[in-house]
Amino acid sequence: WSLGERDSDEAELIRRFYDGLEKYTPTLVSWNGGGFDLPVLHYRALKHGISAPRYWDTGENDRDFKWNNYLSRFHARHTDLMDVLSGYQPRAIAPLDLIAQLLGLPGKLGMSGAHVWDQYLAGQIDDIRRYCETDVLNTYLIYLRYELMRGNLDTASHERELKLVRDTLKAAKQPHFDAFLKAWG
Repeated sequence: WSLGERDSDEAELIRRFYDGLEKYTPTLVSWNGGGFDLPVLHYRALKHGISAPRYWDTGENDRDFKWNNYLSRFHARHTDLMDVLSGYQPRAIAPLDLIAQLLGLPGKLGMSGAHVWDQYLAGQIDDIRRYCETDVLNTYLIYLRYELMRGNLDTASHERELKLVRDTLKAAKQPHFDAFLKAWG
């Protein structure tokens, strides 16, 4: 499942993102999401007039959100792994690619975020989608290791989750997932 299709416009993608938060109230996990992704989504949702009451709730509508909401840097409902793992110290941040490789994960495969705008201008939407999907995989796998480190997953549960990711990628039969699996080893 993806937030949209190749031909989805920006407003639809953003609306689906916030609709998912409204419906499921998931934990958001990101790498520098608080420093880049979420502010971009804020501005673009503002431009398109997209409503996202659950996302913006800080306890006015749901008391549980007073102490655990998407906006507070120190709440778990949005876990920005780069921020948390650096101890909230800007001098200690590390790039996703470096931490992924430190953990034996593939990291970036052929594209970096610095190239996304040029790829967009060139109409390379599929390349951007593949890049984003592998970034999400690296982030999720780092999150699993983080949850293991925190004691929220035991070793057996962690291994089961890794197997599930591998099996899901194999079943998808997509070249970029195959490349990810090969690089993962």
